Amino acid sequence: MVSEAANPNPSPVSTAATSSELELIEQLKRQLAGPVFAAVSDQFSHLQNTVISYQNKLQYAELKIRVLEERLRLVRIAKYGPGSEKFSDAQLELLELEPGVSGAEVQAESARPAVQPSTKTKCKHPGRQQLPADLPRVERVLSCTPEQCVCQGCGKQTVVIGHEESSQLDVEPAKYFVLVSKREKRACKTCEERGVVSAPLPPRIIEKCLASDQIVIDTVVSKYCDHMPLYRQSAMLERDTGLELSRATLDGWVLKVGELLIPMVSAMRRELISGSYIQADETPVDVQMHEGRGKNHQAYLWQYSRPGGTVVFNFRLGRGRDGPRQFLGQFEGLLQTDGYAAYDQIGGPKMVHAGCWSHAERYFSEAVQLNPKDPVATPIVARIDELFAIDAEARRQGLSLEARHVLRQEQSRSLLNGIRKQIEAARSTPLPGGALAKACNYTLTLWEKLTRFLEYPELELSNNLAENSMRPVAIGRKNWIHVGSPHAGPKIAAILSVVESCRRLKLPVRDYLAAVLPGLADRPIQRLTDLTPAALAPQHPYPSAQF
Repeated sequence: MVSEAANPNPSPVSTAATSSELELIEQLKRQLAGPVFAAVSDQFSHLQNTVISYQNKLQYAELKIRVLEERLRLVRIAKYGPGSEKFSDAQLELLELEPGVSGAEVQAESARPAVQPSTKTKCKHPGRQQLPADLPRVERVLSCTPEQCVCQGCGKQTVVIGHEESSQLDVEPAKYFVLVSKREKRACKTCEERGVVSAPLPPRIIEKCLASDQIVIDTVVSKYCDHMPLYRQSAMLERDTGLELSRATLDGWVLKVGELLIPMVSAMRRELISGSYIQADETPVDVQMHEGRGKNHQAYLWQYSRPGGTVVFNFRLGRGRDGPRQFLGQFEGLLQTDGYAAYDQIGGPKMVHAGCWSHAERYFSEAVQLNPKDPVATPIVARIDELFAIDAEARRQGLSLEARHVLRQEQSRSLLNGIRKQIEAARSTPLPGGALAKACNYTLTLWEKLTRFLEYPELELSNNLAENSMRPVAIGRKNWIHVGSPHAGPKIAAILSVVESCRRLKLPVRDYLAAVLPGLADRPIQRLTDLTPAALAPQHPYPSAQF
């Protein structure tokens, strides 16, 4: 809300009386008796105060209307997509009255180019894409027809002189079968008293489960990598195999895997805390509480990660400070966040807080969305983009952290000084409570945290890697809707931690789960440190895979 105290331009009526008003008062003093003049003067002062009050209320109302109009336009832009930024408020109001308009239609309509001859030169086609070299090759030889095997000139038999090769990506559909395990039984005919021995069973993920380990793993991967709800998987299994497995059965498999992975994720947490740099973020997720109210509770998944390394999700029923305080303990390294207050006053005494330039730029970009020709916000966004371009150039050149630090000192430091001057100049001009004022206040309040990257070479400019880890959760929410119960939350968080860590480390998640899960409950906790994704990544050169 906009406060009256935030009004930078006081009403001219509130200033000292003009010379003409003073002359009028002196004439009234001479012509009127004392009591009459006092009464007239009181009425005049009352009317003057009333006018000032109404003018202040009017100005406050005008500012409030402008702020609400900004917020309404941002909501409409979010509703109808980026293409709606090009529409005026009147056009957006018409869209509100049209019940069948979708965001995709608005984006397509706004992106329609004007009819004019194209002046762009066509880019050269990059050529046929090469198929991955690590995929197995299956050769199929196509023989010539009998007519082609005979020379049309002399009638003699032709000979094979070579082959023309072409390659296509192919797939073998999933083939379900029943795996029958026969355990060999042995006995000594001489020493019958020694009884019968049977071959030991290999460890399994779920003992006496109707499905094999691979089916269980595929169920987990399909849900948390491919975001496929369990009821769809149940229907697919029934369609392809004729076996009816309820959603509750599949859910039991998933929760068992999550339960097994919780100690593993504890070892992954210790890996993170022992490091020197953590990025953190949080996202809401609905949870069924089974209280009979018919409403879900909004819980949170807190994500802690190291850029290019381990990711750990922590399930909490609330968004308070207790979550990061308990997870981070006495961590004393770098903690990079979006500036949320819950991350303050936690960790060890030497912990250093860092900010995120992507969030700062996002606030200024909202002001540009409201007015693409904004003469204040647009240059600031351009300067922040230059800041990111410096780090992008360092990545393109493959510079080490030390070399990137030198580059930042040479280019980023002077650029930051210019950005701060622009923001400080813009702070006094925007609408109080508007998008631009919000952007300026956010950036200047967190300026010390935003400039930490000049002191620490390993620190990234933004928290984008942590936000990217949240995208699978956001996509999953639209498919599996909610977490089944508060007790299931930590198990789901454990699965997400392993899945996202494997993705970052380019470990095939199916292979990792197949190697680790069977017999995991019987392994000593001290050995789990050697089985985390970060520990196994350098030992197993799996081919790169995206899940």
